[in-house]
Formats: sequence, structure tokens, C-alpha cells
Amino acid sequence: MVIPFDNTTALAALASVIPLIIIYLLRPKPVKLSIPSLMFLMQVEKQKKRFSSIRKLLKDPLFLIQLLVLILLSTAAAAPFYTSQEDLSDEHTVIVIDASASMQAGNRFDDATRLAGGYLSKKNSVILAKSSPEIVVENTGSSQASDALDSIEPTATVADLSGAMSEGMRLLSQRGGTMVVISDFASWEGEDPVSTKQLAQSYGIDTAFVDVSSAVGNVGIIDGWIDTEDGNYVYTCVVKNYNDFTERVDIEIANPAGSVKRSLNVGPSDTAQFRVNPLSSGITSVTIADEDTLPADNNAYVVIPTQSDTKTLFVSDEEKLPSKIALSTLASVDISTAEGIPSSTDDYRIMVIGLKNRSLTSSEVERLDGFLNNGGRVVVVASQMLTGGNATEQFQSMLPVIPGNVAEPQDILGIDLEVVQSSSLTDDVKFNEIAMYRYLNATPRNDATVLVATEQGDPLLAHWSVGDGTLVYFGFNDDLGDPNDELDNPWNNFHNLPEYPVLWAKLTAWLGGSGDISDYNLETGDITSLAREMTVQTPTGTITTQKVLFEQVGTYKIGGRTVAVNLYSDRESDTTRQGSEVMERVSDQNRDSPDIVRQDSYEAKNYLDNYLIMLAILLAILEILIIRNRGEL
Repeated sequence: MVIPFDNTTALAALASVIPLIIIYLLRPKPVKLSIPSLMFLMQVEKQKKRFSSIRKLLKDPLFLIQLLVLILLSTAAAAPFYTSQEDLSDEHTVIVIDASASMQAGNRFDDATRLAGGYLSKKNSVILAKSSPEIVVENTGSSQASDALDSIEPTATVADLSGAMSEGMRLLSQRGGTMVVISDFASWEGEDPVSTKQLAQSYGIDTAFVDVSSAVGNVGIIDGWIDTEDGNYVYTCVVKNYNDFTERVDIEIANPAGSVKRSLNVGPSDTAQFRVNPLSSGITSVTIADEDTLPADNNAYVVIPTQSDTKTLFVSDEEKLPSKIALSTLASVDISTAEGIPSSTDDYRIMVIGLKNRSLTSSEVERLDGFLNNGGRVVVVASQMLTGGNATEQFQSMLPVIPGNVAEPQDILGIDLEVVQSSSLTDDVKFNEIAMYRYLNATPRNDATVLVATEQGDPLLAHWSVGDGTLVYFGFNDDLGDPNDELDNPWNNFHNLPEYPVLWAKLTAWLGGSGDISDYNLETGDITSLAREMTVQTPTGTITTQKVLFEQVGTYKIGGRTVAVNLYSDRESDTTRQGSEVMERVSDQNRDSPDIVRQDSYEAKNYLDNYLIMLAILLAILEILIIRNRGEL
């Protein structure tokens, strides 16, 4: 049988035996001398041969040992191996734990983690089934896996059990193993987990379902929505009673204006609605006063951005600008114009800086800073007046971007734009139809939110917080240029597109607090991607991330913006649902005994290098013993 090697080039090291042989051949053979007691050297009776022969070398044990050591080490470096058919290993166990909201009911999650500890094996992986699967530990020992089980917590999302099982199948795809899914099997999103179990077993992965459900009563908030009536926001809340008896539900509603209490009589398996009218600006919380088995649906939160009139000051040294025209056509905007920032800005909610021929003076920058720190909203339209040679350092430091020089793409059609982060401001705006002939090379600052950028990453629409206010960088210069000067052309064609006034309408509505309210009120399981890593205050602590997964009910603070997150799931709140239906289908599936489409064994490589190295070490020890026995050590 020919032994294959993974690294055949290492066999060249076998040439090292040649110097060894030469050294032993050239080594002089010891000569026997007769020495009288008077220590005078007598003539050597017979001249011996000076060099050793090959025959003598083969009788020298040290030579043979050193030769074998070189051969063994050179062969080990070539990584010899033999192949064999091995059974799929069951030493790797993947444990999938349902971390959805319904697992908070009673002791379900505690039971799940306790039962999971009984399935630990030599190698373990733990996966949390949430709206997006999370691998907690992978290929780790039982001790580390046990510590991981003690540290995990349930979320307030709907779990994608099938997605988590698919992750487990991926981890076991090479050598197989066992997958254990522990859940109440009350609800899920995505594929049916029973079908995914059948698929896993057809690939030779032994899959077991463990049901931890138990029927318990619950009263929870299962839905809520915001409407507008007579210019005010109105919140409608839906409460459901999952008990088999009528429940008196005490509700506490709190907002910055104060708190009120209400009581509802909700029949068995029935719902009741109530309204909060009008909603105050800020955070409104709705709480079911009596604690029950599922805390995730006992609270709901609503965020209404601070509202005020949208009286706007447009500061510019040009008479006709598309941005000014767009703003003047909006019925919701009361626009005033000025060539500079006045000494008093108390009457204005929004300020637009559209200077084209000069930058702000130091005194104007001071007034602008005061306006922002007092909660003002500012939009700065890009122009060459923002570059380092024109704008003051103080003004530049207030911007959410670091402006550079004016860039002119070589392509006559302009440069492509991309939406970095989707929001109500970017929806329904075809940025791919905007041709950018010139723009400012810019770098976003830390904590700035970039919505639109060039394909090279230069921000064109970005915002961040300054004091209690918000400053927006509008990178689309609206200077129309000089029609009599062929070199002085517009920077872009955005002002010719119908989306241009739409974006200004969205921007002023958002800055004035009357933007799309859905951006401030989300449901668990939603995901928001940020332009870069930012510090986010969650209901359970502070994290630094570039992708926010809303997993808990409560309020999140992201870059100065507060977002309310609620569960709103009838199936997750229904703690009377059990996993019996799923387990019955699993039993039927097991009786059907689906065909195994994957082999029960795999071809394994069994490497011999470690054994060769161990043998070489033993020979080296034997060599030391021989030398010591000769008295040469």
C-alpha cells in the first residue's frame, strides 16, 4: 500500500542523511596504542586504516539511530496519512434554545437551560433562536457550554426556529452529530420547524425536539397604532385576556404631562381597546399594573417627537435658489429670508444656511451655535464656502462631516449615489437618477448618521446632534451657476427632478417633529443598520454597534433619537398555546421513517506525523543513553 502525503515537497528534507553519512565516513577511526608505565610512547606496531568503511558504519548504533531520526522527521514534515471510512460522530451536540417572548412565561426559559445541560457532550454548540439566530458558543467543551447556558436570556422577539436549526445543520454538516431543539413551540416565523427537522434527519443529523410549554394564563397588550385627528396624534391600544374568566385590567398611562389610570373589564379570550387622545410630545408609556406570567407584553411605549411650528429662516446671499423655491411652496413651512444670521433667532424652529459667495462670520457662528444648543434645527447646504480656506474651524467643527475640496468626477454623466441607511427621508426619492457633476469630498464624523453617499463613501446627506438641536448636511449644492460662463455650471441636476421638493418637504417635516411617526415606533425583531459603529442605549444597557437589533420592549436612544419598541404579537402573548401539536406531527414523522439521503460514514484522513515524531524522540533518548553508557557524556 502506498502512503500518500499532504506535503510532498517536505520529502526533500531526506537529503539531510547525505551529510550525516559523509561525516561518519570522514571521521577518523580510533587507533589502539600501547603506552608503557613510564608514559613514553612506543612505536605503533601497526598502522590502522584512517577512515571508517560503510560496513563499519552499519554496525555503529549511533549512526543508525541518527539516520532513522532524520528519516522520521523528514517524513513527518511531509504529513503522511491513510484514509478510512468512519462512522458519523455523535460527539458534537448542537443545542437550539428558543429565546422568543413566549419563553418568558412561567419557568419555560429556566426549564430550557436546565434541560439543555443534560444534553451536553464532548463538543457542544449553543444557538439562540430569535428573529435572527445567534451562535452563543461553537465547538466548545461541556464546561464552557454550561457557563454559556447560565448567561443567556430570552428576548421579546418572535423566534425563527427553522433558521436556527439551519445554522445547527451547517455546524454539523462535516461529521454529523446530534441537534436538540428546546422550545415551547407556541409560535415561530419562517419555515415550519417540523419540516426542517425532517430535512436534518434526511442528512444523517439526529434531531430531537424537547417541549417546555405549559398552559398558563396571561393578559397582554397585543397591538397598538397611531392615528392623527384634528392635527393631533391619537394612540389606540388593544389588550387581550387569555384567561378562561373575566379579568379586570388596571392600566396606567404616563407621559411628560403626568399620569392617569384606567380600568377595563375584559372577558375570557376577548380583547378590549382604549385610546390615548391626544398624545403628548415625548415618551408615553402604557402599563398593565398587575404582574403576570409574561412581562414582555405588559408594557407599550409610544414616542412622539417634539413638535412646534416650522417657522424657517433661509440664510443666503443669492436671490434665486431651488432650495428656497422648494421651501416657499410648502404650506407647512413659514419661511423668512435673510442675508445673515440675525442677533435673535428665538422665533425660528428651522434655519437653512445656503450661502454661496461667503461663509459665516465668527459672530454668526456663535449665534448659530446658541440656536442649536437651544434645540434648533439647522440645514447646511453644501458649497465651496464650507471648505477649509473659506469656513472657520468653529463652523466646520459643527458639521456632521469634515468637508474637503471640491471634487469633479471624470465621467461626464456624474457619479453614482447610494442610500447608506434607509429612512423616511430617503423613501420614494430616486437618488440613482441624480447626476453629480461636482461635490465636496467629505468624511463623516463619529456619531454622525449618513443616509446618502457617493459610491466612494463621501456623505451627501448626513445629520447629528449638536447640544439639544440637530444639524443636517445637505450635500447637494443648488447653485445654478452663471449661464454666460461655460465653466460655471450647476453641481448637479437634483433641482430639476420632481423628488427635490419632496425631499425638502420630508426634511422640514422631520426636523419640525411631524415626520413619519413610524420611524420612531417599531416592533421587536426590527433591524436598523447604522452608517458606522455608534453607542446605543437599549432598555437593558449600553452597546456599541453598527446594526441595531431591537430585541427588547422599551425605548432605545440612537444618535440623539429616541425610538419606542413593542412586542405586539398575539401568538407570542398566547401562553395557553402548547407544543403538543408540533410534537404529534413529529411522532407521525418518525413513524414514516424518511429515507436517509446521506451516507452514514465519511472518508477520514488519519495522519501519522505525530507518531513519527514520537518515535524520533524515543530514538533520541536511546542515543543519549548509549553515549552515557560509553562514558562519553
